Amino acid sequence: MRLSLPRLRLPRLPGFGFLAWVASALKGWVMGTREADANSRLLYDRTLLWLTFGLTAIGFVMVTSASMPVGQRLANDPFLFAKRDGLYITLAFALSMITLRLPMEFWQRHSTAMLLASIGMLVVVLVVGSSVNGASRWISLGPLRIQPAELSKLALFCYLSNYLVRKVDEVRNNLRGFLKPMGVILIMALLLLAQPDLGTVVVLFVTTLAMLFLAGAKLWQFIAIICTGVAAVVMLILAAPYRIRRVTSFWNPWDDPFGSGYQLTQSLMAFGRGEMWGQGLGNSVQKLEYLPEAHTDFIFSILAEEMGYIGVVIALLMVFCVAFRAMSIGKRALEIDQRFAGFLACSIGVWFSFQALVNVGAASGMLPTKGLTLPLISYGGSSLLIMSTAIMLLLRIDYETRLAKAQAFTRSAK
Repeated sequence: MRLSLPRLRLPRLPGFGFLAWVASALKGWVMGTREADANSRLLYDRTLLWLTFGLTAIGFVMVTSASMPVGQRLANDPFLFAKRDGLYITLAFALSMITLRLPMEFWQRHSTAMLLASIGMLVVVLVVGSSVNGASRWISLGPLRIQPAELSKLALFCYLSNYLVRKVDEVRNNLRGFLKPMGVILIMALLLLAQPDLGTVVVLFVTTLAMLFLAGAKLWQFIAIICTGVAAVVMLILAAPYRIRRVTSFWNPWDDPFGSGYQLTQSLMAFGRGEMWGQGLGNSVQKLEYLPEAHTDFIFSILAEEMGYIGVVIALLMVFCVAFRAMSIGKRALEIDQRFAGFLACSIGVWFSFQALVNVGAASGMLPTKGLTLPLISYGGSSLLIMSTAIMLLLRIDYETRLAKAQAFTRSAK
């Protein structure tokens, strides 16, 4: 005989049901739900796609606003950089359509060729590259300029993902398996430092360590490599006077506000003027050539000045959601033993989030100044093309993962 106990009914609090629904919807929107994935006929991540469109739209609007004074001075055309950014967005969309049609097996098969091609381009840029602000990082092809350093990021992460698929046991159990990718990093670092481009070296180093950590490498190897990397960065800073000035100005930019600390003080003024709601779109003062590189490395400062604290929070939440979705996609791929796709998705998530962290940290005075773009927002053709390609790879990985799960569910149902 079963006894049924009366249910205890709790009083409903006004608005509690609505808040619970909002929390549940946000959780499903950011993290995704397996039930929704199983029942949905759409085999792609709609949230990631809309976040990408949103960040690209924010980037185009802010590039247009921040670059008007520079465009007017350089070519008597305030929309000069807006037109170029629109061209790069169109090219990125066309390249994305191609990327979505290529299976992940294609990227795995050609990962070594991509790495060798990127190393070759890093050598070429040192010979025939065009110099901007003392750095030789671009190859000019008519109206377009290619930055091989951006391509080297995606190429390296594809190669490392393939390497971890083949050598994961060696990475976990043998020091040689851990040091091999470090040797590849060393070669690329030497070529990048010759440009010079320390920021890209740091991104490659940190993302590679994160990938090896996910693969299960031993902790003492990480400690040794991190200590060696920190020592190398300190030596590189001490070896170049301009890097020493960057670090000292980062500590206290107000000691020399019209010299080494000029860029950071102007950036901090932009943050201060933004307050809660901002000055309004197009009403920035710092973009009137007070803040150098306002439409590229320091576009986040202009966003803070014009859109305020609210705009900053929204942009950072969108960046966080993209990185989180990338890690979630990688986790699901690894669960069904699609290791190349899983490792690549996780590397893209770490790359995206860390580069955004460095850019925002430099603009807000929390980190030394580095020449790294804010993904999908800063002006830069190569960065936009490579980042959009990486996002499309995430969509392709998610598509193949959902397709494999759907097929497995169909077979089990039969």
